[in-house]
Amino acid sequence: MKLIVGLGNPGAKYAANRHNVGFMAVGRIAADHGFSPWRARFQGEIAEGRLGGVRVTLLRPATFMNLSGQSVGEAMRYLKLAAQDVIVLHDELDLAPGRLRLKTGGGHAGHNGLRSIHQHVGEGYRRLRIGIGHPGDKDRVAGYVLSDFAKAEQEGLDDVLRAISDGAEALAAGDDARFMNAVAARLAPARNSGTRPQKPGDIPAPRPAQAQAPEAAPASLADRLKALGDRFR
Repeated sequence: MKLIVGLGNPGAKYAANRHNVGFMAVGRIAADHGFSPWRARFQGEIAEGRLGGVRVTLLRPATFMNLSGQSVGEAMRYLKLAAQDVIVLHDELDLAPGRLRLKTGGGHAGHNGLRSIHQHVGEGYRRLRIGIGHPGDKDRVAGYVLSDFAKAEQEGLDDVLRAISDGAEALAAGDDARFMNAVAARLAPARNSGTRPQKPGDIPAPRPAQAQAPEAAPASLADRLKALGDRFR
Protein backbone atom coordinates (compact mmCIF):
# COMPACT_ATOMS: atom_id res chain seq x y z
CA MET A 1 0.00 0.00 0.00
CA LYS A 2 1.00 3.60 -0.63
CA LEU A 3 -0.11 6.77 1.11
CA ILE A 4 -0.21 9.73 -1.29
CA VAL A 5 -0.56 13.03 0.53
CA GLY A 6 -1.54 16.34 -1.02
CA LEU A 7 -0.59 19.37 1.04
CA GLY A 8 -2.75 22.45 1.44
CA ASN A 9 -5.06 24.33 3.76
CA PRO A 10 -8.69 23.25 4.32
CA GLY A 11 -11.69 25.42 3.49
CA ALA A 12 -13.11 27.35 0.56
CA LYS A 13 -11.03 30.42 1.42
CA TYR A 14 -7.83 28.59 0.45
CA ALA A 15 -9.11 26.19 -2.20
CA ALA A 16 -7.62 28.00 -5.24
CA ASN A 17 -4.39 29.16 -3.54
CA ARG A 18 -1.00 28.27 -5.00
CA HIS A 19 -0.19 26.68 -1.63
CA ASN A 20 -3.04 24.21 -2.24
CA VAL A 21 -1.77 22.70 -5.48
CA GLY A 22 -1.08 19.43 -3.61
CA PHE A 23 -4.76 19.22 -2.61
CA MET A 24 -5.68 19.89 -6.25
CA ALA A 25 -3.39 17.14 -7.54
CA VAL A 26 -4.70 14.37 -5.29
CA GLY A 27 -8.25 15.54 -6.02
CA ARG A 28 -7.59 15.08 -9.74
CA ILE A 29 -6.13 11.61 -9.15
CA ALA A 30 -9.18 10.58 -7.11
CA ALA A 31 -11.61 11.83 -9.76
CA ASP A 32 -9.78 10.32 -12.74
CA HIS A 33 -9.04 6.90 -11.24
CA GLY A 34 -12.38 6.01 -9.64
CA PHE A 35 -11.41 6.37 -5.98
CA SER A 36 -13.98 6.19 -3.19
CA PRO A 37 -15.75 9.37 -2.04
CA TRP A 38 -13.71 11.51 0.34
CA ARG A 39 -14.41 10.93 4.03
CA ALA A 40 -13.06 12.28 7.31
CA ARG A 41 -10.17 10.26 8.76
CA PHE A 42 -6.71 10.79 10.29
CA GLN A 43 -7.30 14.49 11.02
CA GLY A 44 -8.02 15.00 7.34
CA GLU A 45 -9.89 13.52 4.41
CA ILE A 46 -9.08 10.26 2.67
CA ALA A 47 -10.12 8.53 -0.54
CA GLU A 48 -9.24 4.91 -1.26
CA GLY A 49 -8.63 3.00 -4.47
CA ARG A 50 -6.02 1.38 -6.69
CA LEU A 51 -3.45 2.76 -9.09
CA GLY A 52 -2.51 -0.14 -11.33
CA GLY A 53 -1.70 -3.02 -9.01
CA VAL A 54 -1.06 -0.83 -5.95
CA ARG A 55 -3.57 -0.13 -3.19
CA VAL A 56 -3.50 3.58 -2.42
CA THR A 57 -4.91 5.88 0.24
CA LEU A 58 -5.05 9.53 -0.75
CA LEU A 59 -4.87 12.00 2.13
CA ARG A 60 -5.61 15.73 2.40
CA PRO A 61 -4.65 16.84 5.94
CA ALA A 62 -7.19 19.17 7.57
CA THR A 63 -4.73 20.37 10.22
CA PHE A 64 -3.66 23.39 8.14
CA MET A 65 -0.32 23.35 6.39
CA ASN A 66 1.94 23.99 9.38
CA LEU A 67 0.64 20.88 11.22
CA SER A 68 0.44 18.50 8.26
CA GLY A 69 2.73 16.00 9.98
CA GLN A 70 0.11 15.23 12.65
CA SER A 71 -2.29 13.90 10.03
CA VAL A 72 0.39 12.09 8.00
CA GLY A 73 1.89 10.47 11.10
CA GLU A 74 -1.50 9.22 12.33
CA ALA A 75 -2.30 7.72 8.91
CA MET A 76 1.10 6.02 8.67
CA ARG A 77 0.79 4.46 12.10
CA TYR A 78 -2.70 3.12 11.48
CA LEU A 79 -1.86 1.77 8.03
CA LYS A 80 1.46 0.37 9.29
CA LEU A 81 3.50 2.11 6.60
CA ALA A 82 7.14 3.14 6.51
CA ALA A 83 8.35 6.53 5.31
CA GLN A 84 9.30 5.12 1.91
CA ASP A 85 5.61 4.18 1.38
CA VAL A 86 4.59 7.84 1.57
CA ILE A 87 4.53 10.26 -1.38
CA VAL A 88 3.89 13.93 -0.63
CA LEU A 89 2.67 16.29 -3.36
CA HIS A 90 3.40 19.94 -2.61
CA ASP A 91 4.00 23.40 -4.06
CA GLU A 92 7.59 24.40 -4.82
CA LEU A 93 8.73 28.02 -5.04
CA ASP A 94 12.10 27.13 -6.54
CA LEU A 95 10.58 25.55 -9.66
CA ALA A 96 8.95 27.50 -12.46
CA PRO A 97 5.24 26.91 -13.05
CA GLY A 98 4.68 23.77 -15.11
CA ARG A 99 7.83 22.02 -13.89
CA LEU A 100 7.89 18.96 -11.65
CA ARG A 101 10.59 17.19 -9.64
CA LEU A 102 10.59 13.86 -7.85
CA LYS A 103 12.82 13.53 -4.83
CA THR A 104 13.37 11.12 -1.95
CA GLY A 105 14.62 12.39 1.39
CA GLY A 106 16.51 15.60 2.01
CA GLY A 107 15.63 18.84 3.77
CA HIS A 108 12.36 20.74 3.88
CA ALA A 109 13.80 23.95 2.34
CA GLY A 110 11.65 26.10 4.62
CA HIS A 111 8.34 24.60 3.47
CA ASN A 112 6.23 24.51 6.64
CA GLY A 113 4.20 21.48 5.60
CA LEU A 114 7.33 19.45 4.94
CA ARG A 115 8.91 20.76 8.15
CA SER A 116 5.98 19.35 10.13
CA ILE A 117 6.13 15.99 8.32
CA HIS A 118 9.86 15.81 9.06
CA GLN A 119 9.11 16.28 12.76
CA HIS A 120 6.54 13.47 12.84
CA VAL A 121 7.83 10.83 10.41
CA GLY A 122 11.40 11.73 9.46
CA GLU A 123 12.69 12.73 6.04
CA GLY A 124 12.73 9.41 4.15
CA TYR A 125 9.46 9.92 2.27
CA ARG A 126 9.18 10.73 -1.44
CA ARG A 127 8.07 14.14 -2.69
CA LEU A 128 6.60 15.37 -5.93
CA ARG A 129 7.51 19.04 -6.10
CA ILE A 130 5.05 21.05 -8.20
CA GLY A 131 6.48 24.33 -9.44
CA ILE A 132 4.56 27.53 -8.72
CA GLY A 133 7.40 30.01 -9.34
CA HIS A 134 8.79 32.64 -6.97
CA PRO A 135 7.50 36.19 -6.56
CA GLY A 136 11.09 37.49 -6.65
CA ASP A 137 11.23 38.90 -3.13
CA LYS A 138 11.25 36.75 0.01
CA ASP A 139 9.08 39.32 1.80
CA ARG A 140 6.31 38.64 -0.72
CA VAL A 141 6.38 34.85 -0.41
CA ALA A 142 3.65 34.47 2.24
CA GLY A 143 1.18 36.58 0.31
CA TYR A 144 2.11 34.91 -2.96
CA VAL A 145 1.57 31.30 -1.88
CA LEU A 146 -1.71 32.23 -0.16
CA SER A 147 -3.04 33.96 -3.28
CA ASP A 148 -5.06 32.26 -6.01
CA PHE A 149 -3.60 31.19 -9.32
CA ALA A 150 -4.18 33.95 -11.86
CA LYS A 151 -6.73 33.42 -14.63
CA ALA A 152 -3.90 33.35 -17.17
CA GLU A 153 -2.37 30.39 -15.30
CA GLN A 154 -5.50 28.24 -15.22
CA GLU A 155 -5.03 26.40 -18.50
CA GLY A 156 -1.40 25.54 -17.68
CA LEU A 157 -2.38 24.48 -14.16
CA ASP A 158 -5.07 22.14 -15.48
CA ASP A 159 -2.55 20.57 -17.87
CA VAL A 160 -0.12 19.96 -15.00
CA LEU A 161 -2.80 18.35 -12.82
CA ARG A 162 -3.91 16.12 -15.68
CA ALA A 163 -0.30 15.18 -16.36
CA ILE A 164 0.21 14.13 -12.73
CA SER A 165 -2.96 12.05 -12.94
CA ASP A 166 -1.77 10.48 -16.21
CA GLY A 167 1.38 9.30 -14.44
CA ALA A 168 -0.24 8.36 -11.14
CA GLU A 169 0.07 4.59 -11.64
CA ALA A 170 3.79 4.92 -12.29
CA LEU A 171 4.14 7.27 -9.32
CA ALA A 172 2.54 4.72 -6.99
CA ALA A 173 4.71 1.94 -8.43
CA GLY A 174 7.89 3.92 -7.80
CA ASP A 175 8.72 4.05 -11.51
CA ASP A 176 9.98 7.61 -11.73
CA ALA A 177 11.10 7.40 -15.37
CA ARG A 178 7.69 6.15 -16.53
CA PHE A 179 5.99 8.86 -14.48
CA MET A 180 8.03 11.61 -16.13
CA ASN A 181 7.39 10.08 -19.55
CA ALA A 182 3.65 10.28 -18.87
CA VAL A 183 4.03 13.90 -17.79
CA ALA A 184 6.08 14.77 -20.87
CA ALA A 185 3.56 13.08 -23.18
CA ARG A 186 0.94 15.59 -22.08
CA LEU A 187 3.05 18.69 -21.48
CA ALA A 188 6.04 18.53 -23.83
CA PRO A 189 5.77 20.09 -27.31
CA ALA A 190 5.65 18.02 -30.49
CA ARG A 191 8.92 16.35 -31.47
CA ASN A 192 9.39 18.60 -34.47
CA SER A 193 9.02 21.78 -32.42
CA GLY A 194 12.77 22.05 -31.92
CA THR A 195 12.51 22.49 -28.13
CA ARG A 196 13.63 19.99 -25.52
CA PRO A 197 13.51 19.88 -21.70
CA GLN A 198 16.69 21.22 -20.16
CA LYS A 199 16.68 18.68 -17.32
CA PRO A 200 14.73 15.51 -16.57
CA GLY A 201 11.32 16.58 -15.34
CA ASP A 202 11.47 20.05 -16.83
CA ILE A 203 8.53 21.14 -18.92
CA PRO A 204 9.82 23.43 -21.64
CA ALA A 205 8.17 26.74 -22.30
CA PRO A 206 5.99 26.96 -25.39
CA ARG A 207 7.89 27.80 -28.52
CA PRO A 208 7.32 31.45 -29.44
CA ALA A 209 5.35 32.08 -32.59
CA GLN A 210 7.46 33.02 -35.57
CA ALA A 211 7.17 36.60 -36.64
CA GLN A 212 5.68 37.09 -40.08
CA ALA A 213 6.72 39.81 -42.46
CA PRO A 214 3.99 42.43 -42.91
CA GLU A 215 2.09 42.21 -46.17
CA ALA A 216 2.91 44.88 -48.72
CA ALA A 217 0.22 47.48 -49.17
CA PRO A 218 -1.70 47.10 -52.46
CA ALA A 219 -0.35 49.30 -55.25
CA SER A 220 -2.38 52.32 -56.27
CA LEU A 221 -3.99 52.48 -59.73
CA ALA A 222 -1.47 55.14 -60.80
CA ASP A 223 1.44 52.93 -59.76
CA ARG A 224 0.04 49.97 -61.67
CA LEU A 225 -0.47 52.05 -64.84
CA LYS A 226 3.09 53.41 -64.56
CA ALA A 227 4.48 49.87 -64.14
CA LEU A 228 2.51 48.69 -67.15
CA GLY A 229 3.90 51.60 -69.23
CA ASP A 230 7.45 50.84 -68.16
CA ARG A 231 6.96 47.24 -69.18
CA PHE A 232 6.27 48.18 -72.84
CA ARG A 233 8.99 50.78 -73.29
